[in-house]
Amino acid sequence: MEQVRSGLAETSHDGAVAVLDPEGGLLARHGDIDRPFFIRSAAKPFQALVSQEAGAGLTPQELAIACSSHRGLPVHVAMVETILAGAGLDESALQCPPDWPISPVAARLVQRQGATGPRRLWHNCSGKHSGFLRACVAQGWPVDSYLDPNHPLQGRVVELVSEVGGLSVEPVGVDGCGAPVLRTTTRAMGLLFARLATEPRFTGIFTAMHTYPALIAANGEADTEIAVAIDAVAKGGAAGCLGVAVHRRMGVAVKSWDGLGSVAGTTAARALAMLDLLPPAAEAALEPILHPQVLGGGRPVGELESRFVLGTP
Repeated sequence: MEQVRSGLAETSHDGAVAVLDPEGGLLARHGDIDRPFFIRSAAKPFQALVSQEAGAGLTPQELAIACSSHRGLPVHVAMVETILAGAGLDESALQCPPDWPISPVAARLVQRQGATGPRRLWHNCSGKHSGFLRACVAQGWPVDSYLDPNHPLQGRVVELVSEVGGLSVEPVGVDGCGAPVLRTTTRAMGLLFARLATEPRFTGIFTAMHTYPALIAANGEADTEIAVAIDAVAKGGAAGCLGVAVHRRMGVAVKSWDGLGSVAGTTAARALAMLDLLPPAAEAALEPILHPQVLGGGRPVGELESRFVLGTP
């Protein structure tokens, strides 16, 4: 699907791409789109919708953070604290593991401020977790077991993602943040994002993600940059998956079987170009995503290039 061009060598990466309309029609494909995998953090827009529909009462900015895999920048952390405070909670209620900010800049900042160890607040999934907790408080559900697969909140997540994607997400696993992780396929993920792009139920989620793309990840990341460049939102997940919801049109899902996020981002951007969804200005803006540099010895020695073909169903 992708090739790393570096001097005289090329390395191929296999994966799958599915493009669907909101009725489940397959518009284009590449690779094995029915091979199961865990959707990981690409499920966050749908998990956030469950929290919101359960009464979390999140503002658009808070909703964006609940959908995010944030980088631990000060604005990200402040938004998580605001969500928790709105439920009368603090960091101690979070059950994601302690971690350092993903952003090297943010990590250096907290270290200069005297941090001596990781915190749950800095975990990239703390926005999702804080949204979960707000919903639990609103419903009167237990907050100490909010990650249990049998918790009412997690039951609603399973029901919604299974219904919207047209595929049962069970049996669930355990994600890196401790939350139940959901089974999917590239085809089902494409349908999830097609419906995120088109159905009124998801309007608040789409609007929050598109209005505040830098809260979803950070500037320079594929999911943030796609939402800046075109009328779409995107969300990546660990182990090389990424979904794009093209407003009022379609969903594009990408899975790298090598688990490489850079391959997923490059493939998603290339798929958008092949679907004639990138006008020249957008394609220029996404050039660092379309052709990310390969470094050797601290200097550019090559680039990642998409060479897959989107076929018709």
